[in-house]
Amino acid sequence: MNRQILVVEDEKPIREMICFVLEQNGFNAVEAEDYEQAKNLLQDPLPDLVLLDWMLPGGSGIQIAREIKKNDYTSKIPIIMLTARSDEDDKVKGFEVGVDDYVTKPFSPKELIARIKAVIRRVVPTALEEVITFKGLSLDPVSHRVAIDDEPIDLGPTEFKMLHFFMTHPERVYSREQLLDNVWGTNVYVEDRTVDVHIRRLRKSITGKGHEDFVQTVRGAGYRFSSKVG
Repeated sequence: MNRQILVVEDEKPIREMICFVLEQNGFNAVEAEDYEQAKNLLQDPLPDLVLLDWMLPGGSGIQIAREIKKNDYTSKIPIIMLTARSDEDDKVKGFEVGVDDYVTKPFSPKELIARIKAVIRRVVPTALEEVITFKGLSLDPVSHRVAIDDEPIDLGPTEFKMLHFFMTHPERVYSREQLLDNVWGTNVYVEDRTVDVHIRRLRKSITGKGHEDFVQTVRGAGYRFSSKVG
C-alpha cells in the first residue's frame, strides 16, 4: 500500500516538483496551497506524513503543525517542515510543537526522499497497519475490512472510523464533543446528536454474539468501548 503524503506549499512550481518526485518514488501525493485547504485535507483517509511549508497564505505552517499534534486523531502523523528558515530558534519552535524534521530550501529530490523515508521508519509504528482484534471482532486499517468471527460485516466510513477509534482506545469514556473531534475532526461542524445516530448505526452493524454491547452509553458522560459490564 503506497504511503499518502500531504504536500502543503503555496508556490506552485515547488509543489508540483515535490509531487512529481513523490509519485516517481512510489508515494501518493495530495496537494494543498494554503492554510485552509491543508486543514480541510486532514480528514479520512489521513495522510501518512505531512510536508509543510513554514509560510502560507491564511496562516502558518507552525499553526497547522500545532493543530495536528493537539488532536488525538491526527497527532501521530509525522511532519517535515519545508522552509528557507535555517535559524536555530525557528527550528526549536518547530520541534516544540511536534515537528519531526526539517528540510531547508533549496533541497535536492534525493535528500527529500531520504528524509521522508527516515521519518516514516522512525515515527510511523507498524502497529498502525496491523489488524486490531477484540473478543472476536477484527478491524483491518489497511484494507478497511471488519469481521466478527471471520464473517465480514459492512460499515459506513464514519462508523469505520468510530470503531477504529474505539478499538484503539478501549476502557475510556469519551464525551460527544471528544468523539466529534477525534472521528470527524476539529474543522468540521457537526451537531453533538449526530454522534448518537452513528453510535446506533455502529451497534446495529456489529450486532451478533453481544458485540453491540461493547459500545456502551455512560449516562451523563458519553460513550466507552468495553467488554466489561457496567
